[in-house]
Amino acid sequence: MKKITRNICFAMLLGGMGVSFQSCTNKLDILPEGAPSKASYWKTKEDAVKGANGLYNLYDDEDFYGRGFAWFLNASDDMVTGRNNAQAENIRTFNRNYIGGGYTESQWQMRYAIIKQANEILRYVPSIAMDEKLKNRILGEANFNAGYMYFQLAANYADERAGVPIVTVENMDNEKATPRAANVEENYLHIEKLLKSAADQLPFFDELDVADYGRAHKVAAWAVLSKMYLYKKDYKNATLYADMVINQGKRGLEKSFTDVFKAANNWGPEYIWSVTSTPAGTDGWGSILPGVMLTNGAWGLYNGWGYYMPTKELYDSYEAGDVRREATILKPGDKFMFFGSERIFAPAGSATCDMQFNKYMEPFSHPSPIGTHVSPNGNHMATDLNVPLIRFAEILLIKAESQIMLNGAGAGDKELNMIRKRANLIEKTGMTLADLKRERRNELAGEFSDRHRDLVRWGDAEATYAKPLHTYAMKNGSGMPIEFAGRKFDPKIHHVWAVPQQEVDNSAGLIKQNQGW
Repeated sequence: MKKITRNICFAMLLGGMGVSFQSCTNKLDILPEGAPSKASYWKTKEDAVKGANGLYNLYDDEDFYGRGFAWFLNASDDMVTGRNNAQAENIRTFNRNYIGGGYTESQWQMRYAIIKQANEILRYVPSIAMDEKLKNRILGEANFNAGYMYFQLAANYADERAGVPIVTVENMDNEKATPRAANVEENYLHIEKLLKSAADQLPFFDELDVADYGRAHKVAAWAVLSKMYLYKKDYKNATLYADMVINQGKRGLEKSFTDVFKAANNWGPEYIWSVTSTPAGTDGWGSILPGVMLTNGAWGLYNGWGYYMPTKELYDSYEAGDVRREATILKPGDKFMFFGSERIFAPAGSATCDMQFNKYMEPFSHPSPIGTHVSPNGNHMATDLNVPLIRFAEILLIKAESQIMLNGAGAGDKELNMIRKRANLIEKTGMTLADLKRERRNELAGEFSDRHRDLVRWGDAEATYAKPLHTYAMKNGSGMPIEFAGRKFDPKIHHVWAVPQQEVDNSAGLIKQNQGW
C-alpha cells in the first residue's frame, strides 16, 4: 500500500458501541482533522478513496498487529515472554488480573473502529457518482475489513453462550451500546455474508495497480472464509474455499521457506493477506513485530524489545533435517547476519529465554539498514518486510485438516507433502491429525495464524498448558534448564478471552463479561 500511506489525522466514533476512539497519524491521507460533517463529506470519488484508505489506518498501531494482538499468541506453548513483565505473565497464565490492563484492552475497540469505518463506506459510497469498478472495489474493501475484524473478534471473545455485538449500517447510530449477539454462530453468519460480498466485489491481486498493493483483494476474502469455516468445523466449506484459493487464486508457495520472509517477496505468490510495512519516513509504518521479537537492546545496535521468545519445546518439535527449524529459531551459537556482519547469537543479559524468532530478521541483515530496511524510530520498529496474516501454506494446511476430519488419515497427504517437500522432508502417506498438528505448528510458528487458538479449538489446550516449558541452554541456580511452570487452563472459561473491562463499563451493562472471567 505504497501510495495510500500518506499524511493527515483521522477521527472515528464507534457508533452503537457506546465508546469513542480517536487515532491521529501522519501516515494516512484519510479525512480532514476532526470528524467531518456528513453534509460536507462523502460526496466525491476522492472522498470514497480517502474513506477506503481509512480502513487501514490502525494496521500501523503498536497495539494492533505489532505487540497488542501478539499477547494472545504469546499464551501458546511456542512462546514465553522474554522479559520479566507482570502483566504479560497474567495474560499468559490466564490470570484475570490482566483484565483492564493496557496490553490487550484496545483490541476490541480498534476492531470496532475499523467496522465503523466500513459501515460509513457501505452507507454513503453507493450514492456517490463515480466509476462503478472503483466503487465496487471500495465497497469490497469495506466488506472485507469488517468481515476480517469480526472474525478475529469472534475467534477470541465469542462462543456458544455469547457472540460479539454486530454493528451494521442500520444500527450504527444507536445511542446505546449494541448488545452481544446470541452466540458465535450468529457472528459466523454475519462474517460469511460480509466476506462473500467482498469476494464478489473485489479484484484479484494481480488486477490491482502497484500503488494499490496492500488493499484487500478477492483471494484474501476466500482465504478468510476458508479459515472461518475451519474454526466453525464446517469442513466441506473450508475445503471449498481453500480449493478456490489453490485452484483459482493465482497464489502459491515460494520455492524455499526462507524466501517467504524476504522483503523482496512482500508481493510474491505466498502472502495472501499481510500487514504492509515500510521503514520510510521518520518512524516507518506497519507492523513492529520484527522489532518486538528482536532481542532486548539488539546488542547495542538497535532498540529490540525482546518479547515473544520461542521455547525449547517448539525447537524440539521439528523433525531432523527440517529447514524450517533454523529459519524460524535462533539459538545460542547460531551464526546469522546483523547490520551487515556475521554474528553468533547470544541473548541479551536481561533475557529470560535464550532463543529468538528468526523469521523476521532479514531486514536487519543488511549493512546500515536504518532508514532503508528498518525504521529510524527505535520505538516504532517497522521494517520493509510485510508481516503475514494469512499465507498460501496456511491454506494448504486448512485444506489438509478439513480433508482429514472429513475422510480420515491420508486425505490431506497431497497438501501436507507440498509443505514437507519445501521443508526438505521426505514425503509420507497416511498422515493423521497428529501429523497435521505438527506441520501446522512448525510451518506457522511465531505468526499471527495463532497457535494458541489452534490448541483451544483442537481441545488440546488444557493438557498442553499444564506442562512446563523450558529454555534451550540457560541454566538455573542448580544447573538445570530454566523452567516456566505449567499453567492452569480451564476449557470452560479460558477458551475465550475476557471482554475488555472498558467495554463492559462504557456499555452501562449491556455488554456482558464472558462467563468465569
